[in-house]
Amino acid sequence: MLVHIPQILSAEEIAEFRRRLDAADWADGRETVGVQGARVKHNEQLPDTSPLRADLGRAVLAALKRSPLFFAAALPRKILPPRFNRYAGGGEYGFHVDGGVMSLSETEQMRSDISCTLFLNDPDDYDGGRLVISDTYGEHVVARPAGDLILYPSSSLHRVEPVTRGARLASFFWIQSLVRDDGQRRMLLEQDMAIQTLTRQGADEGAILQLTGVYHNLLRLWSET
Repeated sequence: MLVHIPQILSAEEIAEFRRRLDAADWADGRETVGVQGARVKHNEQLPDTSPLRADLGRAVLAALKRSPLFFAAALPRKILPPRFNRYAGGGEYGFHVDGGVMSLSETEQMRSDISCTLFLNDPDDYDGGRLVISDTYGEHVVARPAGDLILYPSSSLHRVEPVTRGARLASFFWIQSLVRDDGQRRMLLEQDMAIQTLTRQGADEGAILQLTGVYHNLLRLWSET
């Protein structure tokens, strides 16, 4: 399930992120991938030990908490602290699949169910740099305005096209969802959105209550806590 969530960050927040990232000390992005990923990854990242990465990551997590759509789509149980990358001068990331299990700390691990890209500048700022996600329905080419978030299954084959002009800035992170199966998450999101629409339209309260009960019973059936 590919989900677009607009305006996770405000224009003011984006401006502050850009000011700080433009002055950042970037490192080779291959430091956070294995042997296979290192062969196709050519970009820059804030080091995992960077105080700026930790500070901006906390700001991203705070922004996510303000988005009901994010929680409805992701149903997050664990979120890997956000990282930040930069593509410029032909930088790219060839087709790859994200690792299935990631370390939250020395003692805690998480399953990667959902991959997330939060765009930190507009597509007009650079040429190339499109996120290409390949699934059973073909290839989806994604470029969104600054502040927008894309969620997609971590099992998807995906890449970032070479950036031939300017620089592409983004935050990226992974989620372990309460609901492991992507198809089940899709059905829950669609039902949640339908309930909200019917509520706004003043539909029969008894029917809405019944549908809400079905939603929570399915969530109870499918969730892992």
